[in-house]
Amino acid sequence: MNKQLTQKIHYIGVDDKDIDLFESQYIVPNGISYNSYVILDEKIAIMDTVDTRKTDEWLNNLEQALNGRTPDYLVVHHMEPDHAGNIGLLTTKYPKLTLVLSNKAAQMLPQFFENISFENRILVVKEGETLSLGTHTLQFFMAPMVHWPEVMVSYEQSEKVLFSADGFGKFGALDLEEDWACEARRYYFNICGKYGIQVQNLLKKAATLDIDMICPLHGPILSENLGYYIGLYNTWSKYEPETEGVFVAYASIHGGTAATAMKMAEILREKGAAKVSIADLSRDDMAEAVEDAFRYSKMIVAAPSYDAGVFPPMHDFLHHLQSKAYQKRRVGIIENGSWAPSAGRIMNEMLSTMKEIDIVEPMITIRSRMKDADIIGLETLADAILAD
Repeated sequence: MNKQLTQKIHYIGVDDKDIDLFESQYIVPNGISYNSYVILDEKIAIMDTVDTRKTDEWLNNLEQALNGRTPDYLVVHHMEPDHAGNIGLLTTKYPKLTLVLSNKAAQMLPQFFENISFENRILVVKEGETLSLGTHTLQFFMAPMVHWPEVMVSYEQSEKVLFSADGFGKFGALDLEEDWACEARRYYFNICGKYGIQVQNLLKKAATLDIDMICPLHGPILSENLGYYIGLYNTWSKYEPETEGVFVAYASIHGGTAATAMKMAEILREKGAAKVSIADLSRDDMAEAVEDAFRYSKMIVAAPSYDAGVFPPMHDFLHHLQSKAYQKRRVGIIENGSWAPSAGRIMNEMLSTMKEIDIVEPMITIRSRMKDADIIGLETLADAILAD
């Protein structure tokens, strides 16, 4: 769509509702948006391109916004192909177009566009530098590892707009009205979760700016209650719990561990847990399980032993948490084993590699099926996980 955000700034992005997996791993039942913008002043700046999946629709939006004019600049905030896929096309279509980007992004260009010469077509900008378009001025701030090393954001000074790259992004197409936090949280922890320190650094820079609007590369434009969105990003990037409660993550082969996890959740509720969320790691969305692990203040993992280790869905889940820098949580462990229980040891070892993880005692061992005698142990674990 070509949508006017302000008198001079237009949204020219596109929705992709045909994609099955974002980044070939995250389910996006409501699609994804590839956001792109254009600033129409004495000089014209295009703010990022889109994925080549939607080139034709995006070009049509761009040409409508340009209304016969020729762009002067393409600002490249992020080199990932879902945003930079049409750089080559634009430089061919507009021979005088100048690319504005970070030094690291300039180094990456040949990796994606082998047979295109960018000689004398590049303006490398540094931290705090500005670019005047006329009445509009862009100021650039480097945001390395949010979530690639070349990322930068830009702040348009006259209209107080922050073009935030992947920051403040969200899964989901823009033609659907839905709660922001749920899919923004899943997006954040799975895309940017590892880089909390870097996100904090960016938030500190943003705090020095007077921002009226945030324009991310995915998800809706944010122009109201900005303190709410920034506050959530502050919580998430500090690895602090957003919600007081317990997340029970289980994997089960023949149902025994599942029954135990369900009973554990029931006991937690009976003992007054503020909130209990539960996920079947074999069937539920792994990205959502990762999201909930970060969202809640406490977690219990339950899994059977398998090949002298732990059942693979649990191993996969804990590996995801390792990769995304899971930390600052209290965690309980339930293992199941019919002859030589090993799951608890492996889960403990994986959790112990993570920062500031308090593994509570006792670890519970179930032998094939939960017995009445096991419930006492589950209640003890519940008391320990809920203790102040």
